[in-house]
Amino acid sequence: MSHGAGRADLILTNGRIYTVDPAKPWAEAVAVAGGRILAVGSHAEISGFAGSATTTVDLQGRMAMPGFVDVHNHIMMGGQADLFETQIKAGATVDDICAHVRGQAENAAPGQWIVANQWGADMMAALNTQAALASLDAASLGHPVLLRDETMHNRWVNSEAMRLSGISDNQPDPPAGAFGRDPRTGRLTGLLIESAAGIVERAAADHFTEAMGEAAVARAVEIVNAHGVTAFQDAASVLPILKALANLDRKDKLTAWAVTSLPLIEPSFMFGLSGDELLALRDQYRTSHVRPNFTKIFLDGVPGAQTAAFHDAYIQDSAHPPGHRGEVLVTYPELVRHIDKSEKLGMGLKIHCTGDYAVTEMLDAVEAVRHFNGPAKVLHHIAHASYIRADDISRFAELGVVADLCPMIWYPTTFLEGHKAVMGEERATRFWPIADLRKSGALLAGGSDWPVIPVPDPWHGIEGMVTRQNPSGAFPGVSLWAEQAIDLASAIEIYTLNSAIAMGIDGETGSLEPGKSADVIVLDQNVFEIPANRIADTQVLTTYFEGKAVFQR
Repeated sequence: MSHGAGRADLILTNGRIYTVDPAKPWAEAVAVAGGRILAVGSHAEISGFAGSATTTVDLQGRMAMPGFVDVHNHIMMGGQADLFETQIKAGATVDDICAHVRGQAENAAPGQWIVANQWGADMMAALNTQAALASLDAASLGHPVLLRDETMHNRWVNSEAMRLSGISDNQPDPPAGAFGRDPRTGRLTGLLIESAAGIVERAAADHFTEAMGEAAVARAVEIVNAHGVTAFQDAASVLPILKALANLDRKDKLTAWAVTSLPLIEPSFMFGLSGDELLALRDQYRTSHVRPNFTKIFLDGVPGAQTAAFHDAYIQDSAHPPGHRGEVLVTYPELVRHIDKSEKLGMGLKIHCTGDYAVTEMLDAVEAVRHFNGPAKVLHHIAHASYIRADDISRFAELGVVADLCPMIWYPTTFLEGHKAVMGEERATRFWPIADLRKSGALLAGGSDWPVIPVPDPWHGIEGMVTRQNPSGAFPGVSLWAEQAIDLASAIEIYTLNSAIAMGIDGETGSLEPGKSADVIVLDQNVFEIPANRIADTQVLTTYFEGKAVFQR
């Protein structure tokens, strides 16, 4: 099968090439010209495209496949975390966190902010005490400290950070957020929930320049390329992110397709131009590889902080009123207007919904817009379609709504332990009904939510979808709702072609077919010939973007 005629610039041959093209799933060779796939076929078929200037790469029987398409990451935050911040070890206790902070403080310049990621979602009660705050203050040696949790929705900060941000004991909670207070004394503990986190993030970001932002995005793209990602959707694209992506592409330094999601409402824990002002600028940042084609809303928070919106109440505790079940952040009429507005702009809406009530409300709103407007040409994404009522499963396919999955969050982790603490084990473990969604005909797309998870390696998520276990070895022997496991071919499709369809770039990438961008990854093992519990060990040896090697191990 070929696309036009001519000689190839590059031929990859003698491989086991998995195309994710249902018409021709396996091939031996691929010919590339001008960054596009010229032909896919046998060694004999493709050798005819070779010329005197053709570079031929012998894959020596190795597996190759399309580059991954990550439907949900936070590209600038990922680069910031790598270049300018540090990582708290998994499972860290209060003492561990304070020891990490002290180590950073001892080497920090006077007045320098100490920023680190990510304390466990199951640590909120342990951090919400004056004793814990006193330990953090002592460890910080006078420096302001900002520590993000693993959901990236909540923060723990020290007294100096609160002072610089203007937070005091007698301050009321901000809308859609809360200041943590010691249950015994009522005094601030430095725990910041949802929108309260943004108050300190703004203060800490005063030093962050446009050049730093561009450097962060450039580094982030290097990192995702190293894991085989050649296309991604940034899930909350404020103006600095758009600027950085467009600037890199205009300098021919962007080695991935980038779809962006422009916030219609400023996110509670991020900041920057949003809404109509940002939408008016979007085409200034549209380039050959940057597609500002989605809008973004957060409809609720996260379960561990009891800010996700559920049909049923959380377990009763002293910090919340009886019957507390979280709440949505946007009214139903507003949500209908946001969907309608996005569609009239030709943009899909990516909406954060982690509780089952939030999922129902989004589906209801889409159904209402469909009733008045008829079929849409765009696809909307429910991000973190994790807790879903059984009656809502079939509605994804019926309404053409994408389930934006982040598999690396849902297999057994401290996230889930935090959910169990506030929801109970039975409810908490009915988490991510992937097999049911797939069976219903829903379009499932794969994302990482990086840097919410510290490494954006799709193979970890793919193994988790196949085994429903944690590939890292944490929580050994624990399977999460094993009936929701899917086969490997389906999991790979979710992370390649399905994500490309969801993002509106399947004409460019997602499968190896003539005419598409030559986005190819070469692997160290054939994932179809190994035990499922070794899938996450897979390493990318080479990543090609538009036929050029942008990463080599």
